[in-house]
Amino acid sequence: MAESPASVQEPLTITAVLPAAGFGRRMRGGDKLLEQVSGEPLLRRLARMAGRVLDHVVVALPAPDGARAEALSGLNLTVATVKWPEDGMSSSLVAGVEAAPEGSAYLVLPADMPEITEEDLALLAAAFRAGGGRRLVRATDCEGRPGHPVIFPADCRAALLGLSGDAGAREVLRANRNRLESVALPGRRALVDLDTPEDWAEWRATQAAGTVDRK
Repeated sequence: MAESPASVQEPLTITAVLPAAGFGRRMRGGDKLLEQVSGEPLLRRLARMAGRVLDHVVVALPAPDGARAEALSGLNLTVATVKWPEDGMSSSLVAGVEAAPEGSAYLVLPADMPEITEEDLALLAAAFRAGGGRRLVRATDCEGRPGHPVIFPADCRAALLGLSGDAGAREVLRANRNRLESVALPGRRALVDLDTPEDWAEWRATQAAGTVDRK
């Protein structure tokens, strides 16, 4: 028997929000978001993977005509301009959430995480949808240490839009800790972000040695 229209549930919409307006001063003139990972700029790689798994992608940039925007050329996504990137991580999050469709959940994916995979994003999205879109879902490493990405339900929109400063969404996570679900990713993928030339050099050496878990 066919289901009646009232009994058919629409899939929960998830928008990837990539905060990518930071200055990256610790790179001393380089841009960590444009570092090559598997043959493409890291920012493009993450946005492309998110677009294959999730419903929408929003990338928050400091200006619409810079090298980061050029790296995203041809991808199906929305670029949100961050008016005051000097105000810290929260300004990027606010711009990204504002540009996302209303009623969507938000998967916050820092744009400097080279080990995150398409399978990781799919795993987090599946866990979120399995919970009916009511829980916050946070990635951890294989030992349970909290990291990123994090999925915030649609009802967190007002709290996310009210963020300020450089603490990101920590206060939203604290306020909702009673409905927080952890999902372990292999290895240290949920923790690895690279902020300096030395970080990148060490990571590339480790990758070349074949010790990076990319399953």
